[in-house]
Amino acid sequence: MSDIVKEAWRKYLIQLQARPLRTKAITAGVLAGCSDAIAQKISGIKRLQLRRLLLIMLYGFAYGGPFGHFLHKLMDIIFKGKKDNKTVAKKVLLEQLTSSPWNNMVFMMYYGLVVEGRPWGLVKSKVRKDYPSVQLTAWKFWPIVSWVNHQYMPLQFRVLFQSFVASCWAIFLNLKARTAITKQA
Repeated sequence: MSDIVKEAWRKYLIQLQARPLRTKAITAGVLAGCSDAIAQKISGIKRLQLRRLLLIMLYGFAYGGPFGHFLHKLMDIIFKGKKDNKTVAKKVLLEQLTSSPWNNMVFMMYYGLVVEGRPWGLVKSKVRKDYPSVQLTAWKFWPIVSWVNHQYMPLQFRVLFQSFVASCWAIFLNLKARTAITKQA
């Protein structure tokens, strides 16, 4: 079994080197799909909602992976690849004040409008109500993840690490979004 895992990892690394954007996009899509399947199971859905799962995978593939790829490349350019504590603190602060609020807002809007097909007015009111608590929770959780990512992960693995942790975070957001809609219905 470990030979199969080693070979799969070797092939993944080759793809990551040869086609980094595509590999990160596919990885983010697969992990987003896994997190949605888990969120559906946890929330008590009896039969897997395939449309929802595919739309969440699309979000990871088309937005999550590419956004992370270009964000980390940009951060490496801005901070010249430095990893000292002061620079990592600046990276974490910049990320938490820009991409964190943006990504949480985008996900909540996408989930309400596209995944659930809710009207704009309902989604807007749900986001207005729930966004502050989601973002405050994010600021308790993501700075630690961001620190580990910038301090210890090589650039090519940052999106993989972040996507893996984001799959856990997405379960929280999925459940939060679902709870908010259920309460309003």
